Amino acid sequence: MAGKHLSDIPEIHRRRLLGLGAAVAAPAMLGLGMPRARAAVVPDRAAPARSLLASRGGLAETSITDLLKQLAAGKLTSVQLTRFYLDRIAELNLAGPALHAVLETNPEALKLAAQLDAERKAGKLRGVLHGIPLLIKDNIGTADKMHSTNGLRALMGARPAHDATVVARLRAAGAIPLGKANLTSLVSSSSGYSQRGGQTRNPYKLDRSPNGSSAGPAAATAAGLCAGAIGTETIGSILGPSGANSVVGIRPTTGLTSRTGMFPGARSFDTIGPICRTVADAALLLGVLTGVDPTDTATAASAGKFHSDYTPFLKPGGLKGARIGITREVFAGYSAHADAVAQQAVEVLKNAGAVVVDNANIPTAEKMMSDLDAAFIVQITEMKHDIESYLARTPGDHPRSIAELVAYNKAHADTELEYFDQNILQTVADYAGKPSDAEYKKAVATVRRVARDEGIDAALKNHRVDALMMPTGAPTWKIDLVNGDPQIMGSAIPVGYAGYAAINVPAGFVHGLPVGITFMGTAWSEPQLIRFAHGFEQAHPARRAPTFTPPGVGL
Repeated sequence: MAGKHLSDIPEIHRRRLLGLGAAVAAPAMLGLGMPRARAAVVPDRAAPARSLLASRGGLAETSITDLLKQLAAGKLTSVQLTRFYLDRIAELNLAGPALHAVLETNPEALKLAAQLDAERKAGKLRGVLHGIPLLIKDNIGTADKMHSTNGLRALMGARPAHDATVVARLRAAGAIPLGKANLTSLVSSSSGYSQRGGQTRNPYKLDRSPNGSSAGPAAATAAGLCAGAIGTETIGSILGPSGANSVVGIRPTTGLTSRTGMFPGARSFDTIGPICRTVADAALLLGVLTGVDPTDTATAASAGKFHSDYTPFLKPGGLKGARIGITREVFAGYSAHADAVAQQAVEVLKNAGAVVVDNANIPTAEKMMSDLDAAFIVQITEMKHDIESYLARTPGDHPRSIAELVAYNKAHADTELEYFDQNILQTVADYAGKPSDAEYKKAVATVRRVARDEGIDAALKNHRVDALMMPTGAPTWKIDLVNGDPQIMGSAIPVGYAGYAAINVPAGFVHGLPVGITFMGTAWSEPQLIRFAHGFEQAHPARRAPTFTPPGVGL
């Protein structure tokens, strides 16, 4: 039934699309088809001699900063480092704990590593990431021998003509695209599940959700399958997985990093950012990703505000004198476990010299969670327009419209729609709203006013604080391929709707499950958020390596 408007769409579909409180990005909000697991692509070679137990050590927890020092000192080569990660992927991604965090590895990775080693030997360094292997979320395009599918088998024939802008910048800085990471596809309502790769598993407890669409990048980084990863966020898809997998994730201000070459979610909210094991690593990666891009008009606003190097903000005692507002309502108080970890974090802030301002609540928090219409109009209008445009212009043999994608799923319903219908995807296909409509423009203005002026900015101003702090989310839930993700709460909604900056930092564990805290601020506040997060991390180093605890052990 084509030509639907807001009044034609049931509220349950609006809630499923928005995924209110689910702390996942737009692709994960859809709640669509859930196919059975498929094997991911791994290196075509003999199984490595290194045992699973031995491979847990070595370089798995080594930071990018330390890897760069070893490369510079000649103690390590990029080929050795790349081979280590490829071997570890082969042992842990489908074998052993079967994390399903990686969809495919780059068949040219070792060749690229050898080239970068030769350049280093000749005294030529491309940039600050020379020889560092990174995983790329599969909704970010690469013009190479890897696929760019957003986790959909229907898009296996898509062949982007150019690297996404952020990938081009990573290559220019000397990074090695190691492979494509799993994610939540457009036809899945279980975080980290895609047709191509199956269900991503949480490396801390294998029957628990990795939480959010950038599940693959977060789980792989936590498990040491890469030096770091690049994720995307619409609403919570970097923050949520980072919190659930005990890694650092930066949600940059929308417009700080280019989205060109990314499979779109909602342009008003979308952003691309780093997922790493330390704040220092995330700061290093962020500086490579930033900059004005004429092909993404949102980045024009970052002129004069972005930095090409965020590492100078990694100052000792970064919390001393900082005024940090503690949010207690709506985006806290939903989980006693998360609240306990956050309260411990409050004591860390105080001991590190921060001025803690309690009950620094966001005035419009309840409105953001209950008034769906404006946010729904923004998201569905932008998804319809931008996904249609992406499918139409991307070279290759694949569906050229959302309607054709729906038809593909129907034709392969035994696998693509095994667990869930695609009513929401059909709703997006049928939606008649356009970005030129007055209703859409009004909705954008409403969302920005409620989330920005009357929301985060009001809280910062009213309480005279530099940043807000709250739990990133509750300890993660058990994977459920029948019912999908539950409705959950987290820090993602306010910064997602505002398009503002936020960073998750590991803060503790509850019965072996990671819990993070979020520092959030206004637009372009990444420098001070990095300073606060680094100060917290130094005062309270909560991250620890994953245990790969199997189902049936513990909770």
